[in-house]
Amino acid sequence: MSDDHTRVQEFFTARAAGWDRRFPDDGPAYEAAVAGLGLREGARVLDAGCGTGRALPPLRAAVGPSGTVLGADLTPAMLREAARAGRGRDGTLLLADVSALPLRSGSLDAVFAAGLIAHLPHPAENLRELARVVRPGGVLALFHPIGRAALAARQGRSITPDDLRAEPNLRPLLAGSGWRMTSYVDEDARFLALAVHAG
Repeated sequence: MSDDHTRVQEFFTARAAGWDRRFPDDGPAYEAAVAGLGLREGARVLDAGCGTGRALPPLRAAVGPSGTVLGADLTPAMLREAARAGRGRDGTLLLADVSALPLRSGSLDAVFAAGLIAHLPHPAENLRELARVVRPGGVLALFHPIGRAALAARQGRSITPDDLRAEPNLRPLLAGSGWRMTSYVDEDARFLALAVHAG
């Protein structure tokens, strides 16, 4: 395992047990972001970097009982919390690295990724891997329940020009990774960038 992976696992393992209690009011933001994907009954969707699986219930509601919902995360402790919260009923939980997903090419209709991009060691390569598993015309949602400025303030830092989530940085990053950005919202209450697999 790379040093990057080890750092991510250590960060989230230490926080897994209390993660949902720290952010009890995020549910409506997740539901709104999932709605932005425009999923249909029977669709196949991955929650990449699913953590404790907070997106899995709205994803399941969106695709219905005939759809496929997968939640992949690198940190076993986060997946244990997802299972403990009963979210394994809404989707299949996978211990997996988004840089090498155990999925067939073009097998998904959409990927939902909450808070993921800041933890990707090689964002362009990792976004290409997400594009690999999504059919042409499929959708990617990069989401955070609060915007960049609010998140920076919460973490006691300032936004820097090299922030990957800044639109001038994110748009070309996505374009170079097989995605075409279709919408971008960065406000205090949420961050949501939607992109289509250019295929």
